[in-house]
Amino acid sequence: MNKLKILNDPIYGFITIPNSLIFDLIQHKYFQRLRRITQMGMSYLVYPGAHHTRFHHAIGCVHLMQQVVNVLRFKGVTISEEEENALYVAILLHDIGHGPFSHAMEHSIVNNVSHEEISLFFMERLNKEFNGTLTLSIKIFKGEYHRNFLCQLISGQLDMDRADYLKRDSFYTGVAEGNINSERLITMLNVIDGELVVEEKGIYSVEKFIVARRLMYWQVYLHKTGLAAEQLLIRVLKRAKELHDMGRKLYASEPLMYFLDNKISIDNFGDKTLEVFSRLDDYDIISAMKHWQKDEDFVLSNLSEMIINRNLLSIKVKKKKIKPENLKRHIENLVEEYGITEEEAKYFVFKGSISNQAYQLNHKQINILYKSGKIVDIVKASDQLNLKALSKPVTKYYICFPKENLRLSH
Repeated sequence: MNKLKILNDPIYGFITIPNSLIFDLIQHKYFQRLRRITQMGMSYLVYPGAHHTRFHHAIGCVHLMQQVVNVLRFKGVTISEEEENALYVAILLHDIGHGPFSHAMEHSIVNNVSHEEISLFFMERLNKEFNGTLTLSIKIFKGEYHRNFLCQLISGQLDMDRADYLKRDSFYTGVAEGNINSERLITMLNVIDGELVVEEKGIYSVEKFIVARRLMYWQVYLHKTGLAAEQLLIRVLKRAKELHDMGRKLYASEPLMYFLDNKISIDNFGDKTLEVFSRLDDYDIISAMKHWQKDEDFVLSNLSEMIINRNLLSIKVKKKKIKPENLKRHIENLVEEYGITEEEAKYFVFKGSISNQAYQLNHKQINILYKSGKIVDIVKASDQLNLKALSKPVTKYYICFPKENLRLSH
C-alpha cells in the first residue's frame, strides 16, 4: 500500500506525508478523532468560517516541520534521520489530547487535567502499540532531549504549532491581521550552540509574527462573544455533572456518560479513561445539548438552548475589575424574575478576566543572530518600540448576564 500520500491543504497546497510511520499514526483512530474536534472551540459562533479541525492543524504543522528540517540541514545543522522522524511524530501528536471544543472540558467535567497531559498519555499508549518507535518523540515533546533546538521547534515562542495556527486561524476566520509569513520565518531559522535563532534578515518577520499573535488574541481567541459562548459551554457541562451527581437521569452518549459518572483527575486517568476519552468529541456534546434544551431543569435547558440557537448572554469587557454590587444586582433580578435560587442564577451571571501577553521575556525567548555573531533577544534587537510593550501582560475584566429581553421559562 502506498503510504506516502499527498494531501491538498487550502493554505500550503500539496502536503506530502514524509514516511510510513506518520501515515500509520494519521490512520490511527486516536488521530482520526481530531477530525471531530474543532480547532477554535466556539469561535464559529462569531466567525462562521471557523469550522476547521485539530486534524487540519496537526497535518499543517508536520508540513512546516519538514520545511524546517530542510532549511536547517541546508545551513549545515546535523539532524539525524531518527531525530527528523521524532520531530514529525511529536508535532503531529502535540494536540492529540484536546477534548471536545478544545478547552471547555479541562474546566468542567475533568478536574484540571490539561490537554498536554492527555497528549502525553496518548503518545505513551501509541508508543507501546508501535513498539517503542515514539520514545525519542516523547523525550522531545517533554523538553528533555539534550539538543534543545529540537524541543524549541515543538514548544517555544516561535514553534511550528504557532506558525501554523496563526496562519490557519486567520485564513478560516477571515481576520487578515493574523496572516503571518511562516515560510519566510522558517527560511530565516538557524541553530547556534544547540539553540534556535533567527537570522538578522528575519527580524521584521518576527516582529510581524508577535504583533499578529497579539491581534489574533484580542480579535479572535479572546473575542467577547466567543468568550461568552465558551463560558456557557463550561457551565452546561458543570450543570450536567451536578444534576447527574444528584441522581438525575440525563441523556448522554456512552463516552460522555462515563465522564459524568466518574470524578476524573490526573491521578486516576488510566488506560480505561484514555480509551473512553478517545471516543469523545464535539458531536457528543452537541447531541447532548440538543436533548438538554428540553430538560426540566431550568439552568440546563436554558444554557443548552442559548448555545444551540446562539442566543448568548450579554458580555461587557472593561479595563477595571467588575464591582461585586454589579454582579449582585443582576443575580437578584434573575432570582426575583424567575423564582430561581441564587446558586442557579450564578450560572447566568458571572465575572472573570482575560489576559493577553504576545511575547514572554525570559521564557524560551526568540533570539536574533546578527552577522557579527552576536545574539540578542528580539525585544532588544527590534527598533519597534511596541515590542517591549507587547511583552507586558494586559488584563481585562468581563461580566456576563442575560439580555434584557431573555424570556427564560421555568
